[in-house]
Amino acid sequence: MTRYLVVPQWQGSPSSRAMQLIDGAHAIAGDLPRSATTILDVPMEAGEALGTGVHRLSSLQRVRELIAAALDSSAEPVLTVGGDCGVAIEPIAHAARRVPQLAVVWMDAHPDLNSPETSPSGAFAGMVLRAVLGEGAPQLALPEGAVAPERTFVVGARSYDDAEIDAVTALGVTALDVDALRDPAALAAAVRGSGADAVYIHVDVDVLDPAEIAGNAHPEPFGLAVAELTAAIAAVRAELPLAGASLAGYSPASAASATDDLGAILRVVGALA
Repeated sequence: MTRYLVVPQWQGSPSSRAMQLIDGAHAIAGDLPRSATTILDVPMEAGEALGTGVHRLSSLQRVRELIAAALDSSAEPVLTVGGDCGVAIEPIAHAARRVPQLAVVWMDAHPDLNSPETSPSGAFAGMVLRAVLGEGAPQLALPEGAVAPERTFVVGARSYDDAEIDAVTALGVTALDVDALRDPAALAAAVRGSGADAVYIHVDVDVLDPAEIAGNAHPEPFGLAVAELTAAIAAVRAELPLAGASLAGYSPASAASATDDLGAILRVVGALA
């Protein structure tokens, strides 16, 4: 049985709508099975950068500690629901400790491969995958080699900063664009070919086309349809065990409209769970 960990973290987001990620997380939580769902009490304070170039680092560290404590109490698969994409860092670390040959599939309109030195915003949400690969602020980055670049897949990204384009090549990660995902078997074949023993799947809702979901603070055109996204996830899961998953980035325009996109979002939740 899947457990759900809801983490209404906003401190990693660069958006002026960051606080609305809290509404999005709670809206999703309202449709999850209550007995299997834990909602973390995320501190509201912004936090300090502590000289690292990562905005609100102290709060991000505190939330990571809370997530670690929640994950350590479970041997079951966990779907972590954000909040911003920074909620994925500790669940991936947790999965990597259990599965040395872990593949990470990062489904996002943005590759999140900036470092504190290259980030135009200083927001951790744009640095998470770089931290997964062992680079960035040491307070948040995984140990180098915990996740291998050759088993890391950037999927559906279509808005890269220049430094992120360079990072894809320098790090040796695999990037699959939206067109590649028209064939749901393409991603599954790539992950299978990496030699991984299990897979962690992260979904930022902005990987979807803006026509599919309104509650998206960073819409990028020409994204995936919900059916394409869920088919790709299902194909990967048919190939490898799921070591964990996360869903982030749901930012409704208001609390009153927070339920408007839940039909689409719950289809993605169902694919991950």
